[in-house]
Amino acid sequence: MKNMYITTGTLEYLQKLKENVSNENTLLLEGKDHVMLLHETNGATVFQEPRRYEVLDAAGELGGAFAVLNNIPVTDEGRPLFEYRFSQRTRLIEKEPGFVAIRVLRPLSNDTYIIMTLWEGEEHFKNWQRSKAYEKAHERRNAANQEEQQTIFPRPSYVTTYTVVQQS
Repeated sequence: MKNMYITTGTLEYLQKLKENVSNENTLLLEGKDHVMLLHETNGATVFQEPRRYEVLDAAGELGGAFAVLNNIPVTDEGRPLFEYRFSQRTRLIEKEPGFVAIRVLRPLSNDTYIIMTLWEGEEHFKNWQRSKAYEKAHERRNAANQEEQQTIFPRPSYVTTYTVVQQS
């Protein structure tokens, strides 16, 4: 199973780190408040103290120009149900224009799963959000029992967006 490691730092520091591991599968993301470097590998990471994840599901190659990370805290008891639901996903997103990749990441050092989608640009993501396919992909989430939601989700989820920093 592949792993994803995430570290944060300054843009300059992470660019140098990325250059030092140019033979590895990495992606540098710049957000409003911080920059992070992702390292996807079957082996060990070069990061000193990364957040650690297992890749539960993947489609496409790391890249694109715009990244959306849906950060979803899940209780220990809720993990099997949450992972089962994602294993049953409709996979409609993969057919969307401008879609580049998806990673469903199981946390190994915290309780927050990450659903990362990568797009050719922000407008492609916004078009996906307005699509019938998006409604279909999220109908189960919307129909979920409110009591169950409170049981498996200890805190609200949140979305962070990033620009993919291209190599110069």
